[in-house]
Amino acid sequence: MNKKIKLHITPFHLVEYSPWPLFTSLAIFSLPLGFLLYVRFSLLYPLIYSLILTAVLAAIWWRDIIRESTYQGFHTSYVIKGLKIGVSLFILSEVCFFFAFFWAYFHSSLAPSVEIGSVWPPIGITPLSTFQVPLLNTSILLLSGVSITWAHHAIEEGKYRKALQSLLITVLLGLYFLNLQYGEYKETSFSIADSVYGSTFFMATGFHGLHVAVGVTFLSVCLYRLFSYHFDKNHHVGFLAAAWYWHFVDVVWLFLYVSVYWWGS
Repeated sequence: MNKKIKLHITPFHLVEYSPWPLFTSLAIFSLPLGFLLYVRFSLLYPLIYSLILTAVLAAIWWRDIIRESTYQGFHTSYVIKGLKIGVSLFILSEVCFFFAFFWAYFHSSLAPSVEIGSVWPPIGITPLSTFQVPLLNTSILLLSGVSITWAHHAIEEGKYRKALQSLLITVLLGLYFLNLQYGEYKETSFSIADSVYGSTFFMATGFHGLHVAVGVTFLSVCLYRLFSYHFDKNHHVGFLAAAWYWHFVDVVWLFLYVSVYWWGS
């Protein structure tokens, strides 16, 4: 008696077994341990090793995902839709993350306590000039938003040379922003330990700078993939995720500039 075997074909990608999620989670778990060893015992090497291990494992894991998408064709329209939803939810979580810093800033500035002199900025704090480096950084990020939008439209139109040029401009602008931010930190007359102003200022702007660094890395990977012809008119979800993330970074900086640098000073 012949038995009929029914094959259930699904449009979703059923991933294979991989050791990278487990190894990467262990490497990420070692990051706070390395940080505690550095703060408590001034041991810097465990933290450096944890950072390097996390970066290497993440690169290997993402390399496998790129292979599944580009060469094996596992990222169907259903998978792409799921990836877009995932990126959107991730950016939403980042919005909530920065919302906590803005809440702390406005909670402290709208009703300054007696301990800081009942004024904002607190007594003894000299805020940075609003219309110097912060304004230049704002112009740089707004220009980078224009250039990455240019790259997006160039990819959709199949103009890969223009897409490479505009994406390279975006990466260079991001690096220039980080350089200016580092120089600004060196010129500040206060530190993170100087009252609630210093804490909220460096936490909000510092984490934004970290997100810019992550965004530059993300865009650099997209630049390499674009150079390697991994993207086409209909399949560039990796670049789309990087573009959404970069626009989010731009919007957060606009709120930071208006509230912390302009209104707060």
